[in-house]
Amino acid sequence: MERVTKPARLPVVLTKEEVGAVLNQMSGELRLMAELLYGSGLRLMECVRLRVKDVDFGYNQIMVRDGKGLKDRVTVLPRKLREPLRVHLQRVRQLHQQDLGRGGGQVYLPFALGQKYPNAKRAWIWQYVFPAAKLSVDPRSQEVRRHHVQEKNLQNAVKMAVRAAGINKAASCHTLRHSFATHLLENGSDIRTVQELLGHKDVSTTMIYTHVLNKPGIGVKSPLD
Repeated sequence: MERVTKPARLPVVLTKEEVGAVLNQMSGELRLMAELLYGSGLRLMECVRLRVKDVDFGYNQIMVRDGKGLKDRVTVLPRKLREPLRVHLQRVRQLHQQDLGRGGGQVYLPFALGQKYPNAKRAWIWQYVFPAAKLSVDPRSQEVRRHHVQEKNLQNAVKMAVRAAGINKAASCHTLRHSFATHLLENGSDIRTVQELLGHKDVSTTMIYTHVLNKPGIGVKSPLD
């Protein structure tokens, strides 16, 4: 018996100009999140679940915790986003201080860390970089917490930006990650480095992005020209 395999699909990739056009249609927190998807190669949920402690301004890097396959990895923090991210975190810290003043300030901790470190759930470093606007009740513990922003907000914002930019491609949040990988390869980055930044287990998964470099119109001159 042969196991059924899903046929490989070529990813949708935006040009650098198209990425810029999409980002220019966005603003505020959602634009910052979209810029991280493209500038750091984050998956949608990796961006949404990002915590304060995982952003390292000193080394210009982002630590992705419990990514796909529950693996950790390190990716780049774009220098262009350092100051906007600092300003954003200042606003988030003010919000956290307000929550603490009301007796709240709790956040969800994974893997029973809340039991091991009871005070960590109110610590600043464990807070989400992109918190929700409203408090919510955890259905399991019934505790009132500030969760991360809903991923649907960013998905809808990117789709609307693609439409407003007049781009006729089926682009989504994940397209920004595809574009991150493709543009790195176009700029001459080593494919093993790109593999590490994306968190791929096998380099063959990363190889799919080389299709843009080899397709007609990029490296091959048409006889009509």
